[in-house]
Amino acid sequence: MKIVVLMGSPRKGNTFRACEEFREHLQKICPAEFEYIWLRDAHIEPCTGCFVCFPRGEDKCPNRDDDVRLIEQKMLDADGVIFASPVYSANVSGQMKTFIDRISYTGHRPRFFEKKAFFLVTTGIMSADDVLKYMKTLAWAWGFECAGTAGLITPNGVIPPYRVEINTRLLRDAAGTFSATLLRTTPRRVRIMDVIAFYGARGILSQTETVSPADYQYWKSRGWLSPDANWFLDVPLNPLYRAIGKIVERYGKRVFRKFMGL
Repeated sequence: MKIVVLMGSPRKGNTFRACEEFREHLQKICPAEFEYIWLRDAHIEPCTGCFVCFPRGEDKCPNRDDDVRLIEQKMLDADGVIFASPVYSANVSGQMKTFIDRISYTGHRPRFFEKKAFFLVTTGIMSADDVLKYMKTLAWAWGFECAGTAGLITPNGVIPPYRVEINTRLLRDAAGTFSATLLRTTPRRVRIMDVIAFYGARGILSQTETVSPADYQYWKSRGWLSPDANWFLDVPLNPLYRAIGKIVERYGKRVFRKFMGL
């Protein structure tokens, strides 16, 4: 079992210590090898907003020779990914945000469906829930199965003993949830919003062969544009969900045509 930690903190502080405590709890239940990827040490050029990666593909990115693709491959090679960041100005750290911006094409061309994600943030007092929601939404769009969160309050300076106890309990319980997902042998459960996202995207991307060929070819090569494809993976799907999805797909096609003036 391989776990990759995307460490968004610029220092070995509360976020790193929380990850280490989480690792200890997890390894008592689920033997797993951990690898830390310190985004502070990686060569990640900031996104320039050129929009090349969406229609033409990430291989056309002007900054394609930095470490982003190497990190992405490590995520693909892992069984689970932990997204860890302190809360800075009610959001993730700058290091984490730069990486998120650079891998944003994955929202159009998702690829992490076989991977489980866990989200850990530390904050002095507030915004933990907002930051966790932000990271979960992105990872879900990238294909991850979201398998637990931990938002820890870690005031600057000495953390009060009662808060240490609360944080430890949160990490221990979260490790149990994450390990259960990692060790599960049954297919992941597909929710109605998963289905709506798939069919809605298919309705749009099925018409983008000329305007966004990278997206179109990616979906076509995986068979997702076929009417027989129920979802990204071949998993059991509620027939009602599929019927709703078909309606969403037709709506997506109409919206795209109207947007393009067709």
